[in-house]
Amino acid sequence: MSNKASIFILIAICIFSVQAFSQSTKLIIRIDGKEIPISAFVKNEFVYASSSELAEALKIKYYKNKANQKIEYKFDAFNLKFSSKNPFVIKSAKSAAAEQIIQLPISTYFIDDQIFVPLEYVLELTKNAYPNQMDYDKDQQVLSVLKGTPILKEIISPKEGTISIAEKTNGVLITIKCVKKIPKYSSFVKKDVLTLTLNDINVPADNSVIIPSKNFIKRVSSKKIKSNSVISFDLKPGYSSHEFTSKDDGKTLLLTIRKASQLDNSAKKDKWDFNVIVIDAGHGGKDHGAIGLNGLKEKDVNLAIALKTGKLIEDNIKGVKVVYTRKTDKFVELYKRGKIANEKNGKLFISIHCNSTPQKPTDASGTEIYLLRPGKTESAIKIAEEENSVIKYEDNPSRYQKITGDNFILVSMAHSSYMKYSEKFSDYLNTNFINNQQLKSRGVKQAGFYVLVGASMPGVLVETGFISNKNDAQMLKSSAGQTKVATSIYEAIKKFKDYYEKVIKTES
Repeated sequence: MSNKASIFILIAICIFSVQAFSQSTKLIIRIDGKEIPISAFVKNEFVYASSSELAEALKIKYYKNKANQKIEYKFDAFNLKFSSKNPFVIKSAKSAAAEQIIQLPISTYFIDDQIFVPLEYVLELTKNAYPNQMDYDKDQQVLSVLKGTPILKEIISPKEGTISIAEKTNGVLITIKCVKKIPKYSSFVKKDVLTLTLNDINVPADNSVIIPSKNFIKRVSSKKIKSNSVISFDLKPGYSSHEFTSKDDGKTLLLTIRKASQLDNSAKKDKWDFNVIVIDAGHGGKDHGAIGLNGLKEKDVNLAIALKTGKLIEDNIKGVKVVYTRKTDKFVELYKRGKIANEKNGKLFISIHCNSTPQKPTDASGTEIYLLRPGKTESAIKIAEEENSVIKYEDNPSRYQKITGDNFILVSMAHSSYMKYSEKFSDYLNTNFINNQQLKSRGVKQAGFYVLVGASMPGVLVETGFISNKNDAQMLKSSAGQTKVATSIYEAIKKFKDYYEKVIKTES
C-alpha cells in the first residue's frame, strides 16, 4: 500500500471518528440510588449507547464475542444477540428451539471495540424481560430504573396481577395490571389517602409497603372487603389531582397523580401575569380542513372567528396582547402552533375549529369544547383523529409518533399542571354557549389533539359548530354568526382572566 493511500485511509478514519462523536454524550443510568454514566452518542436524533456498559449498569447478564463483534443479552425467558454495524437482532426463546430475527429501523455501530445500540429500540425489545420498569427522559439523557418488586409481591399476588410506579417530571404514573378484566372500579381521596376499589379482584389482605418515592406516595396498602379489593395510596404534600384511565384490554388501569401547578408554586408570580392570549385558527393554506355544505371551508370560518375574537380582546382588555398562529390563509404545521405560543409566553391557548360529518346534510349540530386528555368516547377519538390527520401535509409527520397510543398518557401528564385552569376556562365558555340561544352546546369533552400537546399553558380546542348542518353552516358562514361565536369566547376570556388573577394573587 502506498504512503498516499495510507494517509488517505488514516484521514478517512479520523473524519469518521469526528463525525461519530461530534455529538458524543454521557447517558446517565439512575439505579439503586446511584447515577452511572455510560458512553453514548447522538446521530440523526437517535441516542446510541454502549451495549456492554448498558448491560453492566442495568445488571443484565451478557456475553461479548470480541472476535465476531457480537454481544448477547441473557434474560430468563429469552436472549437477544446484537451484531456490529447490523440492524438485525436474533431473539432466541429458551422455551423453544426456533429463533426470531428482528430488524431494527436503524443499524448498530462498532467504535473503539464497543457495539453501540440504538437505545430506544433496545428498551422496547427488553421491556417484557427486564424485571423493573424503566423511564427514559430523552431530553435529559437519563434512564431511571424504577423498582416495584416489593409492591408486586406483597400488594397483588403475581398470579393476580402487578402494580408498578414510575416517577415522571410532572408527577407519578401507576400501572395496575390484572390477569382478568376489572368489571368495575371506583376511587376517592380523603385526608391525603387515595383509595381505589377493584371489584372481584383478589389481593392479599392487610398488606402494607413503604415506597421510597421522591414524589407523592409514602405507602401502598391493601385489604379485602367481601369480594372486592381495596388498595390505598398514602400521599405526601405536593400533589394537585389524580385521574384514572382504563386501557382497551379492560385489565389495565393507569393512575396519574399530578404535581402541583407551576402557577401554584412559582415564587416569581409576576411571570404568570395574564398578559398574552394565543388564538389559533385551525387549518389553513393547502389544508382546508372539513368541507361543509355549499363548499364552505373550515379554514375560512376558523380564521374569521379567530380574527374577530382577537379584535374584541385588543379593543376591550387592556394589558393583554393577542398572538395569532396565523392571520392569513397560510399553512402552519401543528407543532409550530404550540412553539409560537410558548415563545410568546402565552397564558391561554385557544384553538378554533369546525365540526363536520361525512354525510351532508346532517342533524348533528352544536359546539364542543375539548381538553387534552385521552379520549373516552368513540366520537371524541374520531374527531381527534380527523384533526390530527392534517400532519399528512407536513414535511416530517413522523415527529408525532411519540405521542400516540399508550405514550399519550405520559405526554398528557406534561399538561397536568395547567389542567384545572383549562377546565375553568372550559366551564366559562360552555356556560356562554348554553346561554347563547343560537349556539347549541354539546358540552366539554376530552381527546388527544396534537395541537394542544405543543402549547405549555392552559388550553382548549373549540369546535364552533357543524358546517355539515344547514343551520350551523348558515350561522358560521355569516359575519353576524361568526361575531356571535367570537363574543362568547371573548366573554369567557374576561371571566377567566378575573379568576386567574385572583388565584395568582391569593397564592402569591
